[in-house]
Amino acid sequence: MVVESKILEQIKLTLIKIGGGKYFTVDGVLKRNAVINDLDRYDKDLMTALLNDELIHKNFTTKIADIEIFEVNKFIDMLRYKEYWANSFTKFNNKIGLAVGDKYIDDSSDVVLNFPYKDCVLKAGMTKEDVEDSDDANELFLNETIAKSEIDELLEPKILVNALKYDEDGSKKIENITDKDNLIIKGNNLIALYSLVDRYASKIKLIYLDPPFNTKNGDFPYNDRFNHSTWLTFMKNRIDVARKLLKEDGLIFIEIDHLEEAYLKVLLDMSFGIQNYVATISVKSNSISGSKTSHKGKTILKNYDSILVYKNGAENIKINPQYTPKEKWDTHYSFYLRKNSKNELEKASLKDLLIEKNILERGESIKANIWDNKEFQKFANENKDNIFREVNSIPDDLKEKSIENKDQIVSLNHKGKIMYALNGTRYSPLSSSYKNINGESVPAQLLGDLWTDIDYQNTQNQGGVSFTNAKKPEQLLKRIINLCTNEGDIVLDCFMGSATTQAVALKLNRQFIGVEQMDYINTISVPRLQKVIEGEQGGISKNKDVKWQGGGSFIYAELMEKSQGYLKDIKEATDVDELMTVYNRMKANSDINFRVDLDKFEKEFQSGELTTLDDLKKELILIIDKNQLYYNYSNIDDETVRSLISDSDYKFNKSFYATRGE
Repeated sequence: MVVESKILEQIKLTLIKIGGGKYFTVDGVLKRNAVINDLDRYDKDLMTALLNDELIHKNFTTKIADIEIFEVNKFIDMLRYKEYWANSFTKFNNKIGLAVGDKYIDDSSDVVLNFPYKDCVLKAGMTKEDVEDSDDANELFLNETIAKSEIDELLEPKILVNALKYDEDGSKKIENITDKDNLIIKGNNLIALYSLVDRYASKIKLIYLDPPFNTKNGDFPYNDRFNHSTWLTFMKNRIDVARKLLKEDGLIFIEIDHLEEAYLKVLLDMSFGIQNYVATISVKSNSISGSKTSHKGKTILKNYDSILVYKNGAENIKINPQYTPKEKWDTHYSFYLRKNSKNELEKASLKDLLIEKNILERGESIKANIWDNKEFQKFANENKDNIFREVNSIPDDLKEKSIENKDQIVSLNHKGKIMYALNGTRYSPLSSSYKNINGESVPAQLLGDLWTDIDYQNTQNQGGVSFTNAKKPEQLLKRIINLCTNEGDIVLDCFMGSATTQAVALKLNRQFIGVEQMDYINTISVPRLQKVIEGEQGGISKNKDVKWQGGGSFIYAELMEKSQGYLKDIKEATDVDELMTVYNRMKANSDINFRVDLDKFEKEFQSGELTTLDDLKKELILIIDKNQLYYNYSNIDDETVRSLISDSDYKFNKSFYATRGE
């Protein structure tokens, strides 16, 4: 474009005046990164020279409140456009607006509505249950604009390899899968979810997601302009396909913190419909103590996470009410019903009775903390059918009977339940407040959307594996799974991490599906599930309502890598020679984006402008053919692909995708 050529020419002339050696290679190639780095530092000499040039000043300054502003980001965006890309969608990934090339509408009549469709597979673990330093992550992910046709191919069902079944006898290769098998998949979770659609569409009862929280601690290392939009696009892509897997009466639970909760709520309202919003559960996830209190004078400290809950469209959903043990005595229970000498029921003071039994001192009153008295607890548990409180509600027939029999306690079998009343007032027994919690019958409180009783602080070694970064407690997943599923229902967690969801599902006799892309799936996640099968006794195993003794099985399989392998090789390369070896292999196998002009790319690659190993890695990652990260199942019978797959894996794929009508 003419305007771009003039500006670039003027920039080069200006930079030469400052000092050619600083911003140009010996071959006269502009060191764009060097210019960008100095602009980021607001280098005085550079910015003064640029602003003194009339053409640059005209195109890259604006006035706000009569103050002239140098549009540094606009200038940098122009410099970042790589000339080796041909017809590239990625040139539109810096801003949303009407543009042609990387210029505004007034630079050309060739207009493009620039709203990128990003896949947003990001550089970080796809779960917070990740290594502390995200730079140690074993897979490099991508944040790019990809053409619609490429996205369709990217999300085609993929070939599964290395299929193994784990049970009490160890692991063995398998050739088929049944509808009752538990399943673990290693690979990118977006792509894996699309590979599950044919087999599991509308079959999942519960989806639990614990995605990266976008805490700006390295999980999503992008310019703040794109921080929220990148994360939300990342989530939207996964939520949209996850919903296809959910039963009509299924529920999705997504755990999140305050940084993205409001944004995620709007996204879920859009994806599921605001009418399908169920609740926002607040879970106490930490205590405010120690170093966490250092900012107490500057802000209100946070000690909870949120779980957003949505249904999938069914008018009525089935919730299994959950309860938590009462920690204090309900002082409304102040009466004791007993039979007198005439074998008639009479009302007595619970306080007087406790004094008679020396549980309460004379002159004392019954207070909430009396529940801490073990002797009182024993008495209350043994006499729960005789300890009562007054309540407001009363069936009409019981009320009429009690009024007719003035000053007498009457009873009535109301719909199979014995009720008591005196002078029109109903009396409810303490036993009606007892519920089975973790296998024990205790006074209980119906649980709402505030959960403060789950210990997040001592989960590091649950399941017999050490995983210190944000591992979720088994007690949390037990409550969620019990809340909305029954035995045999399918539970999905595609941010699997250390396999807490899968471990709990197995112990509760639910079927599960898990997806994890990090290599620790084979050093932490799978070993944890093997321990569960062997009868591991951590977490919820010893709860009286679980009494886990081991058993069960699961299938493990991997998305068959293609270009995905290049990402690992690039990440692990320690010098330029290794990178060039990877590049040559990519070029030989035609695994480079077809829009890249290789001659121009290699010229820049070898020019020395990209001065650091990290810069070189980023460029190679950009040009990988992203729609070929894994092998498509549709190509499984191609001769070149079939030769790469074992006979057992070939048969397993045919079994897995049998519903595709082949």
